[in-house]
Amino acid sequence: MKMRLLINLVFATVVALAVSSCLKDGDEKVYTAAEEILLREAYLDSLVAKGHDIDTTANQVYYVIREEGEGDFAKSGDTLIVGYAGYFIDGVLFDSSELHYSDGKMEFVLEGEKSRMILGWEEGLKKMNKGAEFQFVIPSGQAYGSTGWGSIPPYQTLIFVTKLYDIKPS
Repeated sequence: MKMRLLINLVFATVVALAVSSCLKDGDEKVYTAAEEILLREAYLDSLVAKGHDIDTTANQVYYVIREEGEGDFAKSGDTLIVGYAGYFIDGVLFDSSELHYSDGKMEFVLEGEKSRMILGWEEGLKKMNKGAEFQFVIPSGQAYGSTGWGSIPPYQTLIFVTKLYDIKPS
């Protein structure tokens, strides 16, 4: 197991260096589907090596419970108040609620199929209750897929650290 972890970490590092060395300043890192999988596996292995327990949703969204919450779990139709930071798998911050809201908290309705949120984040939020803090590892298939969106390139596994401050039931 340790040898597999070491091999995955070394390979992921080599891939990341090879890709990043070809970039000009301001270019986004673009991975293939195969590179995304290798980088994600190495990232997950590194979390396990640090002693984190990783759970998985039905659609392969990985999550680490950083802080337990209490009460009912979020569901479609509830209004949620969250704080979040979104990172690329290489640790670069691409979005945060602190960039958009003076108190760092975003309020929105968890709308299920009508949602404008990425599928992976929405699915992960339903695993949370008030006061919980999770780290989500969301494969591109549950985010922006093979096309990307805005500043997010194709085949990007996204990392979200999310704090659920409150749930207002529907």
